[in-house]
Amino acid sequence: MKTEFIKVEHADMVFDTRKGRFHALRDINLNVAQGEFVTLIGHSGCGKSTLLNLIAGLLKASSGALFCDQREIAAPGPERGVVFQNHSLLPWLSCFDNVHLAVERVFGAAKEKPQLKARTEAALELVGMSHALHKRPHEISGGMKQRVGIARALAMEPKVLLMDEPFGALDALTRARLQDELLGIVVRTGSTVVMVTHD
Repeated sequence: MKTEFIKVEHADMVFDTRKGRFHALRDINLNVAQGEFVTLIGHSGCGKSTLLNLIAGLLKASSGALFCDQREIAAPGPERGVVFQNHSLLPWLSCFDNVHLAVERVFGAAKEKPQLKARTEAALELVGMSHALHKRPHEISGGMKQRVGIARALAMEPKVLLMDEPFGALDALTRARLQDELLGIVVRTGSTVVMVTHD
């Protein structure tokens, strides 16, 4: 039996807007087992990204509780890697440096510099980006940027990979290819994944 990694219990999310209170989520319950790949599918505005942001710790639920590996989610943490629709790469850094920055942040106190470098290179190799280590984001395609974003998340060895429309801005052919590659990566790493999509 697989271990439960993500647990959402009776989560509500209410936003205060200029037009009054907006109830984005109501009484959401969800269990995601270790190693499971769960996709939240629905039309724009139905609350998928809000739920993902709650699991990521970027938002706090109005009521209810969320847990990751039996610990309550109160803030973002390295055990939950996030890949956004917008790759969120720092434009002045190379692909290597964008990933290395995250690796250094999570493992810098416990690992030596050569180990941090090796982890960064391994993550970029995993997503097929070894050839572009020293390129900056403006020098690579949209699909490649998304690969670097995925590499950055995976390099932190998160227990859970959270993906918010990671291929939404890509053309159909690139999207299909990256989806296939992602499934292969998930099989190789044994990652637990929660992905949001309307497609």
